[in-house]
Amino acid sequence: MIDLRGMMTESRNPESMNLDEMTALEIVTVMNSEDIKVPQAIKSQLPMIAQAVDCCVSGIKEGGRIIYIGAGTSGRLGIVDASECPPTFGVSHDLVVGLMAGGMRAMSHAVEGAEDSRELCVEDLKNLALRKSDTVVGLAASGRTPYVLGGLEYANSIGCRTVSIACNTDSAIGKEAKVKIEVPVGPEVLTGSTRLKAGTAQKLVLNMITTATMVRLGKCYQNLMVDMVQSNAKLKIRAQNMVMDATGVDRDEAIEILEKAQGSVKTAIVMILASCSCEEALNRLSASEGHVRQAVMQ
Repeated sequence: MIDLRGMMTESRNPESMNLDEMTALEIVTVMNSEDIKVPQAIKSQLPMIAQAVDCCVSGIKEGGRIIYIGAGTSGRLGIVDASECPPTFGVSHDLVVGLMAGGMRAMSHAVEGAEDSRELCVEDLKNLALRKSDTVVGLAASGRTPYVLGGLEYANSIGCRTVSIACNTDSAIGKEAKVKIEVPVGPEVLTGSTRLKAGTAQKLVLNMITTATMVRLGKCYQNLMVDMVQSNAKLKIRAQNMVMDATGVDRDEAIEILEKAQGSVKTAIVMILASCSCEEALNRLSASEGHVRQAVMQ
């Protein structure tokens, strides 16, 4: 039998011992005061998070992917983060991938026993044709989920970069990963409900990893998401606004240059700031590996 009582994520929170007697305002107040602790817990892990970013950047430059593996809330968070990368950064849907114990059905329905199988994650990774250039990020609030441990072990065996994200210290997945991120957020308001502070912590860390990775890969100019996919009317206006903000042109000129740039915000910005044609802007961006600032300065 596994005894979870020694884990911080399974401990009882003294601030919420009478949770069942609280008013609605008292419940949300204690939850808010506990949530404030999450960013501070992450702060100590920033150097390790930066190492994880460096792993992802290096791997992608070698032709690899970022692959999240997790179960329950952790697995769902990985899938959500992966799904948001293509529209935000204009990358392919297979560059950042989320794997969850039990498959996509487990996003909304519990799949009994899936997280307890090390072999299941190995099978899932093999189905993705895992390769050495990939970075595998294991997510487990407890830090001990067998599905994640099996995946990290297999990823290490073929030479992948591996990262772990847990909310307990001295975690089993931390011992398996090459880069260990451990965010001890303390006991949950609702004992053991790690969709709360632990889930928030993991989401914040994932935000950092993918955002910083994509910025380092040239998916950003200043603080503008210049590779954003313009999939609706609002985002087309945002694209125009980005060109205007980055170059100082008015909306009519932004629309005109965007049309010449075939809708590419970064191409339009280079065309304006470097006073060049679309073809030259594309050549400059190719030479700078997609970094707008370097393309303009050529």
